[in-house]
Amino acid sequence: MKLNRVGILVRNEVLHGPKDVMLVIAVVFPILAALFINLAFGNIFTDKAKLGVYDQGNSRVVPVLESSDTIIYKSFSSELALRAAAADGSIDMGIVLPGDFDTVLGTGTVSLKAFIWGESQAKNRALIPIALADAVRAAAGSELPVTIDTVALGDEASLPWSDRLLPLIVLMGVFYSGLMIPSSALINEKQHRTLEALYVTPATLGDIFLSKGVIAVALATIMGVLTLVLSGSFNGPAPLIVLVLFLGAMMATEIGLLTGAWVSDMNSLFAVLKAGGILLFGPAIVFMFPQIPSWVGYVFPTYYVIRPVVDLAVNGASFGDVAVFIGVLAAIVALGGLAVASVVRRLSTQALRLNA
Repeated sequence: MKLNRVGILVRNEVLHGPKDVMLVIAVVFPILAALFINLAFGNIFTDKAKLGVYDQGNSRVVPVLESSDTIIYKSFSSELALRAAAADGSIDMGIVLPGDFDTVLGTGTVSLKAFIWGESQAKNRALIPIALADAVRAAAGSELPVTIDTVALGDEASLPWSDRLLPLIVLMGVFYSGLMIPSSALINEKQHRTLEALYVTPATLGDIFLSKGVIAVALATIMGVLTLVLSGSFNGPAPLIVLVLFLGAMMATEIGLLTGAWVSDMNSLFAVLKAGGILLFGPAIVFMFPQIPSWVGYVFPTYYVIRPVVDLAVNGASFGDVAVFIGVLAAIVALGGLAVASVVRRLSTQALRLNA
């Protein structure tokens, strides 16, 4: 196996490889799904937190909040209307400013009553108190502690549907590309009998598999990052998130190479994908419905891709929080690499016998 031969095969595959429906499914479909889900459930056009305020007096903090670039400000005429808006998700948090609020600003600690939408995003819950503290500081002319006594409305244990569907979007982006591209490429090679022609060239079967794998890993990693960006969830430590997506892309590509080596036509490929879909996307169902015990996800290999991605990008986890999951994922990738190497050796032996 020589890298220059692999490079030539990669270039030829990119320039002259098949551009069929599989490429459309692998690239276009996850992007469209991410855009649709964000349009339907997310905040693709604005990622600002929505703050509602019922001002019982005429506080000088209100104009500061209205002019803030970090939040969307909404005014309410009663506490009942404010509470209703927080209950149905029209706002992420509702704050009640008492009539003597400005007077209290000069006494020290500020305590406020707030209503929180139970399904609001964690980043919005964190952003609003910061914006409020900045407004209080601007109005009071000094730094003052702000204590917010919250009342959660709706289903506090629930997650926004945009967060629930994020694992499905990311898995589609990574595994559609990583699995379908190499498997369909190998099947096309076998159907057009170009794989046998490559046997008589200096390129080895290992070179062929590696070249198709390199393309699939690169594309799957890019698609994983792109779906996170389109979902507005590419937060946290970017290098670590990309590392997890890269390992997930390697897992998907190994499955794709093994599938392409095993099946002989596209109909069989789709049948395998349908049958194995639950193994690939099972963790997405676990995330989608919090009522399902979280331990169920541990039985799916793809859980060790999506769990660290969600923890890092959405929940603000650190490397220490996801190290075990990344370690398990790396072990799965290593085992998959051994399986691919074994298949390549077996197919190479068969080819030598046929050409002998």
